[in-house]
Amino acid sequence: MHRILTTMAKTDAQIHRQALSRLQNPTVKSHLAYTLLSGLALMVMYTLLRIGLLVYNREMIGDTPASTFIEALFNGMRFDLRLTVYLLIPLMLSLFSARAMAARGFFRFWLTLVGSITLFFGLMEMDFYREFHQRLNGLVFQYVKEDPKTVLSMLWYGFPVVRYLLAWAVVTWLLSLLFKGIDRVTRPRNALSGGGAGTRSIAPWYMRIGVFFLVLIVAVICARGTLRQGPPLRWGDAYTTESNFANQLGLNGTLTLITAAKSRMSEDRDNIWKATLPQADAQQTVREMLLTSNDKLVEPDIAAVRRDFTPPAENTLPIRNVVVILMESFAGHSVGALGSDANITPNFDRLSKEGLLFDHFFSNGTHTHQGMFATMACFPNLPGFEYLMQTPEGSHKLSGLPQLLSAGRNYDDVYVYNGNFAWDNQSGFFSNQGMTNFVGRDDFVNPVFSDPTWGVSDQDMFDRGAQELKARQDGKPFYALLQTLSNHTPYALPENLPV
Repeated sequence: MHRILTTMAKTDAQIHRQALSRLQNPTVKSHLAYTLLSGLALMVMYTLLRIGLLVYNREMIGDTPASTFIEALFNGMRFDLRLTVYLLIPLMLSLFSARAMAARGFFRFWLTLVGSITLFFGLMEMDFYREFHQRLNGLVFQYVKEDPKTVLSMLWYGFPVVRYLLAWAVVTWLLSLLFKGIDRVTRPRNALSGGGAGTRSIAPWYMRIGVFFLVLIVAVICARGTLRQGPPLRWGDAYTTESNFANQLGLNGTLTLITAAKSRMSEDRDNIWKATLPQADAQQTVREMLLTSNDKLVEPDIAAVRRDFTPPAENTLPIRNVVVILMESFAGHSVGALGSDANITPNFDRLSKEGLLFDHFFSNGTHTHQGMFATMACFPNLPGFEYLMQTPEGSHKLSGLPQLLSAGRNYDDVYVYNGNFAWDNQSGFFSNQGMTNFVGRDDFVNPVFSDPTWGVSDQDMFDRGAQELKARQDGKPFYALLQTLSNHTPYALPENLPV
């Protein structure tokens, strides 16, 4: 009798364990509910991040009507939906396996991880957009590549890093709780409590495959972001308004960063700019635009525009000193002499009346790096060589001011700069071109102001530049390069400005 009771007890325990085991196995319906609610949670987070980006940069709204930003938010949801579908791929693929569908612990970890990463990007581009007026792009990789130490210092001193990290940690924790709650809500009800759904057997494989293909169709449509034939959703689909801020708001920063990474790592990157003219036509066009009657080609068969230049004697100026001042972001739209009424540049406006003002003088690139070698080395900003001074090609001797004046006319030289010459490899590049005297951040004595990231203030740079020029006024002719550096976060300035 005792043996019979023991056997019955074991049987009841086994039945109970089997029932509990079945409760751990979600049905196809419950798994789809879990996937859908998880995707909805991600969509809500991305929408809140987009609204946060709008509010944080609200000074850029101007007089743009609210309807424009509503349209931008709708555009943004299409891009967010695309990203969400990509992140839910593991959950959709698990329909092939009952065991995979039951791996809720892994899915909670995965969703929390990718949600946290995309949240980090969303928080990061609050100030990234304020700085560059663009969503996350290749600048992220370029700045990190150039000098991680300086970039990290700039971020630490220029932005509320601690607050961002705390917010990131707290919201990540809340995300983990949210996905855990979604897991509980979408599990089948306890059959032992009268539900019955939890004890149902998993749908047969052919039914799960059929459901997967239905889900796949919906996912592909959502990932494409459009019902049109041809290409899927592109960044241009966010440009539906006349407001650049609203159009940028419609993009997804994670997707733009992924696109930039793919472009940067692509094997075809070197071929992004492809020839559109026959070589002979292109060469002849450049010669017609560049050569003058005083130029004589040297070895034209192997060098397209290598030439000797003989200036006409009647137009040749006597030997004079040359001073080049490179000012970051000195854009024409803020210059009074070029039409601005903001009265920002009164001294430059006055000087423009005493000399030559070029009113169609255009930038040679988007970075100071490109402006430096284009101005001093007379080398254009060519595709694939945007950071010439950091590449092996930058070791070539170029026919710029250092070569013409130092080597050709025995000029003295000086380069005065607020910061570290190693940042863009200026010292290596320009010393190779012929410059010999460099005054950088470590050469300033008792500066009025020194930023821990970038160096001394522009005021210190100009004061030291004036000293260097005065020290050379009675010697041989010289050329000088004075370069500013204050146009960077955190935009630190001396307390008492000399204006």
